[in-house]
Amino acid sequence: MTEVKKTATKAVKTTKKAAPKASAAKAVADVKLSNATYATGKRKDSVARVYLTAGKGLIVVNGVPVNEYFRRPVLQMIIAQPFGITKRDGAYDVHAFVMGGGLSGQAGAVKHGISKALEKVEPELRKALKSAGFLTRDSRVVERKHFGRHKARRSTQFSKR
Repeated sequence: MTEVKKTATKAVKTTKKAAPKASAAKAVADVKLSNATYATGKRKDSVARVYLTAGKGLIVVNGVPVNEYFRRPVLQMIIAQPFGITKRDGAYDVHAFVMGGGLSGQAGAVKHGISKALEKVEPELRKALKSAGFLTRDSRVVERKHFGRHKARRSTQFSKR
């Protein structure tokens, strides 16, 4: 009886994993066929591949609309910042594919990728994007754990006696 349950759960797991890969691959193929501008954005451990096309302002992240993928309004605001600075709200569609890191790092990676793609499409926007700091890759990453400590900086508790 336990064997039946194990096989049933394995079957469910394999079908869930196979579906997103196929849709993401199809979406990448659809985007590459059009005249899209490609840029890569990075933040912490996250890497975003961003495709920018002329459109109505639709932003899709990993095949899901941005307001469903990034549910926190702060993260949605971070992604929209390059368009607000350059006054290009609703002028471009964005298809982004993000891997690694957490949601905050992924949002920063998408923002960096959008900024780089906007600069490729319209080179005259470079000054506004550069002064806002959107073209510079944020190099801050997590410090490694050190020998003899609990974490990177956290030491063992001091005991006088």
